[in-house]
Amino acid sequence: MALLVIASCQLMVVLDITIVNIALPHIQRALDFSTTSLSWVVNAYTLTFGGLLLLGGRAGDILGRRRVFVFGVLLFVLASLLGGLAHGPGQLLAARALQGVGGAVASPTALALISTTFREGPERNRAFGVFAAVSAGGGAIGLLAGGMLVEWLNWRWVFFVNVPIGLLVALAAPRWIRESERHPGHFDLTGALTSTAGMVLLVYGFIRAAQDGWRDALTLASFAAAVVVLAVFVLVEKRSRQPITPLHMFADRNRAGTYGIMLCLAASIFGMFFFLTLFVQNVLDFSPLRAGLAFLPVSAVIAVGAGLASRFLPVFGPKPFMVAGAVLASAGLGWLTLTDVDSTYAGSVLGPMLVFSLGMGMEFVSLTLMALSGVAPRETGAASGLLNATQQVGGSLGLSILVTVFGAAGAGEAREQVPAFLARATPLERLRFQRTGQLPPPWSDEVLTAGVSAAFVTAAVFTLIAALIAALVIQVRPSDLERLKGGVGPGRT
Repeated sequence: MALLVIASCQLMVVLDITIVNIALPHIQRALDFSTTSLSWVVNAYTLTFGGLLLLGGRAGDILGRRRVFVFGVLLFVLASLLGGLAHGPGQLLAARALQGVGGAVASPTALALISTTFREGPERNRAFGVFAAVSAGGGAIGLLAGGMLVEWLNWRWVFFVNVPIGLLVALAAPRWIRESERHPGHFDLTGALTSTAGMVLLVYGFIRAAQDGWRDALTLASFAAAVVVLAVFVLVEKRSRQPITPLHMFADRNRAGTYGIMLCLAASIFGMFFFLTLFVQNVLDFSPLRAGLAFLPVSAVIAVGAGLASRFLPVFGPKPFMVAGAVLASAGLGWLTLTDVDSTYAGSVLGPMLVFSLGMGMEFVSLTLMALSGVAPRETGAASGLLNATQQVGGSLGLSILVTVFGAAGAGEAREQVPAFLARATPLERLRFQRTGQLPPPWSDEVLTAGVSAAFVTAAVFTLIAALIAALVIQVRPSDLERLKGGVGPGRT
C-alpha cells in the first residue's frame, strides 16, 4: 500500500506533462492563446518544477518527508482544480506554475520515501523498479488519457482528473507511510528563487522576441535582467554553506558534459512533442484520442532503446550510446523537417518519430549512469536531482528558442500567403482577417507547417551539438568499464 501511494503520486506528476500536451490545441482555441504564447502552458509548469526540484528534496530532509510529501500533493491538487476552472490565459498559467511547485515538492520526496519505507536489498530494489516503471510509463499513459478526456469530456478534465487521485494519495499517506527522521540544515531559498527567476526571464525574452522582435525594449530588458539574476545566483551558490545547486558537480568533465547533453536533448524532445501535437491535430485533423494513440509508439521505442543500452553498456561503455543516440535523434528531426501540408502520419511522421525515440532511449540510460558515476553516496541524490532539474529547465529554455524560430518562419510564410488568400477570400473572411490578423485554413496550415519545419531544423542542431559534446567531452576510463561489468549497487540503481 505504501508503494501504491508513492507510485500514484509520481504517476500524477509525470502524467501531467504529456496529458496537457494533447489538450494544447483546444486550450489555445478556448482561451485565445497565440501559438507562441501557448508554449507558456508547458513552460510555466516545467520551469517551476525544474527550478524548485532540489529545494523540494531538501525540504523533505529537514521537515520530514511524509509531511512535505502530503503538502506537495495537496498543493498540486489545488493548482489542478484552479487550472480546470481557469477562464483566461493568466489564470491558467498561474495554476500551471503552482502545479510545478507542488510537483517539485512531491516528486523528490516520493523517491526519498522509498529509501525510508523499504528495507535495503531486494525489497527496496523492487520498489525502485516500480517507481522507475511508473516514471517511464507515465508519459504514454498521459498521452492516451489526455486524448480520451479531451475527446469524451473537454480539455478542463486534463486538470480535474488530478483532484480525486491527489486527495486519495494525501489521505492514504499518513496511514501507510511512516514519517522520516529530520536532518538539520537550512533552505537555500535565495538560490532557488534566483535560479528560477533567471530562467523565467530568459524564456520570456525568447518568447517575447518571437512576438515583438529582437529590438523590442521589453525583450532586451528581459535578457539583461536574466543575465544579472543568473549571475547573482552563481555568486549566492558559491558562498552558500548548503547550496541548492552544488556547483562543484560541474567540475567533473564527464558530469558537466552529461548536463550539457541533457540540456540539448531536453530542448529537442519538448519541441518535438509540442509542435507535432499542433501539427497532427491542426493540419492532419486528428482527433485528440487519435493524436494520443499516434504518439504511443514513442514510449515503446524509447523502452527498446533503453533496453539495448542497458544490455550492452558493460561491454562498450556509455559513450558510444551517447554519440549514437544523439545522431539518431538528429536524423529523426532532420527527417521531420520534410513535413508539409500534404504529409501523412504513416508516410512523414511515424518513421521519424521512431528513429528519434530509439536514440532517446539510448541516451536516457547512458546519461543517468554517467551523471551518477563516481559520485559519493552522500551526493547521489544531489547528482540525480541536478540531472532532472537540467532536463526540465533545458526543455523550457529550448522550447522557447524553438518557438522564436517558429514565430519568425511562420510570419515570413504568412506574408507570402496573404496575396493568395485575398485573391480567393470571401468578404466575410477578409473582414475577419482585418480584425484578427489570422489566416484561416488552408492558408493557416501553410503558415503552421512552415514554422514547424523551421523549428525542427533548430531542434536537429541541438541534438547535433549533443553528439559533439558526447564525442569530444565525455571520456570513459577503464575503471568506469570495470565498475559497469561488476554491476551497480542498490544505492545507485
